[in-house]
Amino acid sequence: MAFKTFSLLSLLPAYIASGALAQQQPLSGTETSLFSQVNFTSLFAPSSYVDHKNGPVSTWDAQSWGLTTFAHTSPLRCFGGDASTLYDVAVIGAPFDTTTSYRPGARFGPNGIRQGSRRLSTERTNVPQKTRISDEIDVVDCGDVPMVYVDNKVALRQLEIANAALLSKTASRSYGKQSIAKDGKFHPRVLTLGGDHTITLPLLRGVAQIYGPVSVIHFDSHLDTWRPKPMPGGPWLPDEEVPVTHGSYFWYAHNEGLLAPNQSNIHVGIRNALQSFADEDEDAECGFHISYAEDIEEVGYKGIVKRIRDVVGDNPVYITFDIDAVDPAFAPATGTPEIGGFTTREIKKILHGLSGLKVVGADIVEVAPAYDTQDEITQIAAANIAWEILTLMAMTPLAA
Repeated sequence: MAFKTFSLLSLLPAYIASGALAQQQPLSGTETSLFSQVNFTSLFAPSSYVDHKNGPVSTWDAQSWGLTTFAHTSPLRCFGGDASTLYDVAVIGAPFDTTTSYRPGARFGPNGIRQGSRRLSTERTNVPQKTRISDEIDVVDCGDVPMVYVDNKVALRQLEIANAALLSKTASRSYGKQSIAKDGKFHPRVLTLGGDHTITLPLLRGVAQIYGPVSVIHFDSHLDTWRPKPMPGGPWLPDEEVPVTHGSYFWYAHNEGLLAPNQSNIHVGIRNALQSFADEDEDAECGFHISYAEDIEEVGYKGIVKRIRDVVGDNPVYITFDIDAVDPAFAPATGTPEIGGFTTREIKKILHGLSGLKVVGADIVEVAPAYDTQDEITQIAAANIAWEILTLMAMTPLAA
């Protein structure tokens, strides 16, 4: 794509003649008539970022409309006027936080993560992974899924339908092979920016429709497999349903058959207090192994990577990442922070160790920007983690 450049220097005589530069007067009709000749794509292109395929990138060109998208990916009206456009990965936001158990605010997470990604780009090379995302997959940002704030069931249904609609489409690349999907076709993958962790349940439902049960790699400080049941003396009547929350969604996922069998799922970074050790027994019944945050002191990041790979094997993998897996020194803006977590560097090393796994989808959740520091360290950390996950998707096609 060639960019036709119109030099601003050629406008200077007109400015000087009108005295606009010296007097800071409004432009006259003579000067404004020249605007049709200005290449605004070049004029507004940031000097620090050049698309290696197409030249200078502008936040004001026809592809981006000046929107803040995740890692400068192209915005797309995936459910509207651009529904016929093909892509390999769709980024969506899930602004939902009404099943939290402590601090709310993750409904603003999608916007915060996008803000934290402003220095990232799918056009830039992940040096340790030796991969440029845009060379391997086409990534678009579909914006946020509208989710009502007054009815959790309706909101989660909205997300489930939107996710399933995206997954049902045909991906832009087929690699000349057969896919691991049940129908043998290549479908887009979805990276979801949350939102509280309950959103993983409707997302897994859509994934299972395409690929069947998948192995989940769950980065978190909490198990999230608690069985929903009325507590003695609690507010629920004996015949009332205890609703799904961000601490019980995996119990539902297990009971719906969404998780790979034979203990092929794993928690990474666990360090929360338990009601009793029966919590761990019930967690095992849901098909999970546990890798504790403290394990890194004994086996290092390589030991954790080995444990993860041993558990998931060659299964299709879904990565769900609660930002509270990271220590609050590095990511304080979350609903249920726990001390003693991973550093951001340790997380990057663990994620790098997962290259080659067939990642069918992912989410990053529980980012609550209102609790962040002035320098947005949680949002920046979350954005970089999401970018690393996109790199894993780019490195390994979902070929059979």
